[in-house]
Amino acid sequence: MPSEPSGRRSPLPRAITIAGSDSGGGAGIQADLKTFAVLGVWGTSAITSVTVQNTLGVRAVSDLPPDVVAQQIEAVATDIGVDAAKAGMLSSAAIIEAVAKAVAALSVPNLVVDPVFVSKHGDPLLRTDAVDALRRLIVPLATLVTPNLSEAGGLAGFDVSTREDMEKAAEAIRSLGARSVMVKGGHLEGAEADDLFFDGDRMEWLSGERIATRHTHGTGCVLSAAIAAHLALGADLFESVQMGKRFVTEAIRHAVEIGKGIGPVNPAWQAWRSSEGS
Repeated sequence: MPSEPSGRRSPLPRAITIAGSDSGGGAGIQADLKTFAVLGVWGTSAITSVTVQNTLGVRAVSDLPPDVVAQQIEAVATDIGVDAAKAGMLSSAAIIEAVAKAVAALSVPNLVVDPVFVSKHGDPLLRTDAVDALRRLIVPLATLVTPNLSEAGGLAGFDVSTREDMEKAAEAIRSLGARSVMVKGGHLEGAEADDLFFDGDRMEWLSGERIATRHTHGTGCVLSAAIAAHLALGADLFESVQMGKRFVTEAIRHAVEIGKGIGPVNPAWQAWRSSEGS
């Protein structure tokens, strides 16, 4: 059931993003809120960290106090309410513990976990000693976990570089307590970008177009936020995964060439096209 403030039901679907802030606007909180808005969901946020970054990379990271992160979640859930949640950059074991306690205590539903280990540029965004906390405390609360190959390896405990590895990793990650897993295959070699969905009964490959572009900053954020948005809108899990994959494919296709480095995908491309045509 959705997390509801007492005595009031919002007419709007609501989703919260629990993640880091990206000063360049291409990933994290900023990308998530854009995605929620475009898909017709009221977006709220609990900022875990402030990153100093642009299209060239991450220059600095400053974590918020864990209790402040938890208080943000509590403030939103007890007033506005939550129909779905997305967790991204959690940075430290202390923040992970605070988020896990708040999500469990508030019965936050439909939690999509994007286990962010590094930025698109390779900058670390999760401390090494926090991986175990992520596995123990956050993954068991997840409706869906959406790791890329490297992240799947970090959670499963072995290298993931083939389709066979992805299947084994999906099983291993689900055994940690997650309801389902979507291992993203975008870093595999090949003409397509295929992902693997597994919920304990259904193991299904989701084929996708591989778009030739270097501008892919924010891909994982937009995907997980889109899935959370569709869950907030009332779609079932597998349907939300399918629609999220289609959405991020178009966001990549319409990526923004901005800055001097890796540009961001564009979750608002439909709104931009409508504006240009009006």
